[in-house]
Amino acid sequence: MTGTDLAGVLDGCRIMPVLTVPDPVTAAPLADALAAGGARCAEVTFRTPDAAQVLKTMAAHGGLVVGAGTVLTAEQAERAVTAGARFVVSPGYDGDVIARCSELGVPVVPGIATATELMRALAAGLDTVKLFPAEPLGGGALLRALAAPFPGVRFVPTGGIGLDRLSDYLAHPAVLAVGGSWMATPGHLERGDFAGIRRLTAEAVERSAR
Repeated sequence: MTGTDLAGVLDGCRIMPVLTVPDPVTAAPLADALAAGGARCAEVTFRTPDAAQVLKTMAAHGGLVVGAGTVLTAEQAERAVTAGARFVVSPGYDGDVIARCSELGVPVVPGIATATELMRALAAGLDTVKLFPAEPLGGGALLRALAAPFPGVRFVPTGGIGLDRLSDYLAHPAVLAVGGSWMATPGHLERGDFAGIRRLTAEAVERSAR
């Protein structure tokens, strides 16, 4: 799979809410709130027991391209795609996950933190990677440092990014999309604050259009 495949799946979506959803009951109103805020894609992390059900519900919404995140094993990748994931994101590089996603015909985005890991992804035929955790590793400075010697690579920075740092990442031509969890936190979901999710999503989408 190549980064071009992911770009085609995302179809111009540059703001990717990263979601950890403990209760599948909240999945449908969450999808509604994100779509109402202007989001067109989302990543459901496989950090909770019901992640596959959450992904299935959100994928059925129709207004969002939904992928699976925090995928650590080939078995998780298969469960995610069965549930409706259009793409798979991993926090690191795992050959089994990449091979299974290739077999399943879905774009896979491995996490990288160094030039060595990036070269490993390139050797596997990938050209889009997740820069993770972006902010703790150096933020925009690291992104620019990695992008310079690898001009054909596209990045999806994720990790510690908030609205205040969004424009810096999106301004770089190597950035395909930016992932962030601030738009819909577990706290928002526990409180049922879907209006807040819609507002924060709309702010991020508006910032991305500037």
